[in-house]
Amino acid sequence: MVRIGYTMMTEQAGPAELVEHVVGAERAGFDFSVTSDHFFPWLDAQGHAPYAWSVLGAAAQATERIPLMTYVTCPTIRYHPAVVAQKAATVQLLSGGRFRLGLGSGENLNEHVVGAGWPAASVRHEMLEEAVEIIRALFSGGYVTHHGTHYDVEHAKLWDLPEKVPPIGVAASGPRSAALAGRVADLLIATDPEAALTRDFASAGGAGKPVVGQVPVAFGRDRDEAVTRAHEQFRWNVNPWPVNAEIPTTKGFAGATSTATPDDVASAVPCGDDVGAFVDAVRPYVQAGFTEVALIQVGGDQQAPFLEWARTELLPALREL
Repeated sequence: MVRIGYTMMTEQAGPAELVEHVVGAERAGFDFSVTSDHFFPWLDAQGHAPYAWSVLGAAAQATERIPLMTYVTCPTIRYHPAVVAQKAATVQLLSGGRFRLGLGSGENLNEHVVGAGWPAASVRHEMLEEAVEIIRALFSGGYVTHHGTHYDVEHAKLWDLPEKVPPIGVAASGPRSAALAGRVADLLIATDPEAALTRDFASAGGAGKPVVGQVPVAFGRDRDEAVTRAHEQFRWNVNPWPVNAEIPTTKGFAGATSTATPDDVASAVPCGDDVGAFVDAVRPYVQAGFTEVALIQVGGDQQAPFLEWARTELLPALREL
């Protein structure tokens, strides 16, 4: 049975609200939670971008059962991988072993802020693989010195290391990144329900490991309002992922999606309160071999009604998949 998760979307709510939301998700019965890690929202209409790692620390203390996960952190430009290892180990301790470290090669939108440029995709994959190597070395304990192609680490050690280090997930959007995930990761992360991704992951060493997807939804009793909300805040999602990775500003995303209509968005994001439509949005992930799917409820001020509806109607229906 597929596990159903909840997304703390840092682009659409402030830090205190995000913690309230994940507490509500735990009460509603979600199987796990994930959080984005952005410096910018995708569109100005979303309006938020708090520091995800502070939110995770607070969430670890405010919840008791629900697993936590980054979906995803980029350990290559904005963060040095040694610092990511330290943050992940700390959250794992604070959460009592409920944390998974989801990693990806990032987006220009968030990484450009430190002024280090934005390398080609092939270089970003190299950087990610080397970053994972450093993180795993630090997770193993002891001192680490590393002089690689992209990173230097000098006499580093994690002094607060959990007995169970966080599993590492790697995000993939094509065959090259799926194969990378198969080589170096404990789980695959993807946003498209493509069976080719799960096959490439499995053939590269990921057979039998979890595969985690994500589906945006816009619950609301008034479907027209839900469609409008999804269009205002989530139309960036109609772009293919390689495009989204390259755009550096919210204005750029607004321009790139200026021709997307509400109907375009509604065809990709289930809107309203038809349980069957939401189940249909998750089903392709199950058919493609995903073992876990995290839902994103669009609209930071629409989480409470969504969580109650999910508890009473949506989650029971999804668990029949």
